Amino acid sequence: MKARDDTRRDTVRFALAAIQNEAVAKRGELDDAAIEGVLRKQTKMRRESIEAFTKGGRSDLAAKETKELEILESYLSRQLDEATVRAAAERVIAETGASGPKAQGKVMQRLMPELKGQADGGMVSRVVSELLRPKA
Repeated sequence: MKARDDTRRDTVRFALAAIQNEAVAKRGELDDAAIEGVLRKQTKMRRESIEAFTKGGRSDLAAKETKELEILESYLSRQLDEATVRAAAERVIAETGASGPKAQGKVMQRLMPELKGQADGGMVSRVVSELLRPKA
């Protein structure tokens, strides 16, 4: 507040409100994992908004959402990069003997508990899909 960074102030207030709303909905205090989940939902909402604003030709609003996304991500733990996710997916595909796109559900079911909170589910799904496509 003293730095007069209105974007950061508003983003943090909005995140705190979302956390408080989730606590009220759960009728109790949230643990760290639940708070991180709320913040991840907020980042996902920002990514979707950025995509929609970019498609709609509203670069000013997309830039605002991008700044808010950066602020929210600064409070989250570091995400795994795509190469690490790809290695984990290849390992699970080999373990399950998955072949073809129809086995994506089986692979995702084994992979997501390992990567929960460490990687974006959309990215994991895309990587698994890319790895299974040539095997069809």
